[in-house]
Amino acid sequence: MTTVGTGNYTYEHVPVWPNMPKYWSFGAASDGAVNSKNEVHIFSRGAHPLTIWTADGDFVSSWGEGTFSANPHGIYIAPNDNVWLVDRDYHIATEYTPGGETLRTLGNKLAPSPSFTGMPFNMPSGLAIGPSGDMFVSDGYGAHRVHKYSADGELLLSWGRQGTGPGEFALVHNVWVDKDNRVLICDRENDRIQIFDDQGGFLEEWTDLEKPGDIWVHDDVVHVVEQGPGSGVSLWTLSGDLITRWRGREGPGKGTIVGGHGLCVDLQGSIYVTEIGEGLRVTKFQKV
Repeated sequence: MTTVGTGNYTYEHVPVWPNMPKYWSFGAASDGAVNSKNEVHIFSRGAHPLTIWTADGDFVSSWGEGTFSANPHGIYIAPNDNVWLVDRDYHIATEYTPGGETLRTLGNKLAPSPSFTGMPFNMPSGLAIGPSGDMFVSDGYGAHRVHKYSADGELLLSWGRQGTGPGEFALVHNVWVDKDNRVLICDRENDRIQIFDDQGGFLEEWTDLEKPGDIWVHDDVVHVVEQGPGSGVSLWTLSGDLITRWRGREGPGKGTIVGGHGLCVDLQGSIYVTEIGEGLRVTKFQKV
């Protein structure tokens, strides 16, 4: 079995995950998230868009069939286990119960906001909730903006514009909020993660990255999927020091990741990389 990572962050590549029901497939697996029961949720672009699995890969449930556009994008599971799904091409972020009942929607379905106005949404990519309960949406492909909402869904502020400088974005591909309310943004096409306070103030950037596509913080370790070239995973301290990294095109991780797009981490620290492009699968790295 292939082993990647180093020291306390060593992982074994699981050759096949999950135990897919007969005749099923993910299609392009866009993103993943884990709830309080350690159930792994995969948001994909196939016939069964939201699938739920045990960490061992056993099928639990699915829902959302016929609900989303051809390119659903991001998933975030709230502390109460409600599921937020971000549909890029429908220009909305929707909250569901754990069983798939719609609770509320941010944005207007099939009604993109003109990119020059800076209002939500124009091809959003992800959502994350901070310790205060405020929500942050990466308005990624069309607007180059980040939007902050109250827990009640009131738009509080927005920031960002197209560019390469601090607080500017080429593609706002996903978002996370850490325990100190810092907002971490995957600025994918600028090959960096930008970090802001929760009022949109620029703090710093991490640049030793190749197209960071998604981010997940677990036990104060920042897990990042790097989309290219070659696809990989890197782990960082909250202060921005690199812990370990492996890539699918070279080294011990060669061939383990083909088209990494999103990732999530379960309660034991194992990593799940969702793949699009040539991958069309989910790759698990079991924490040793």
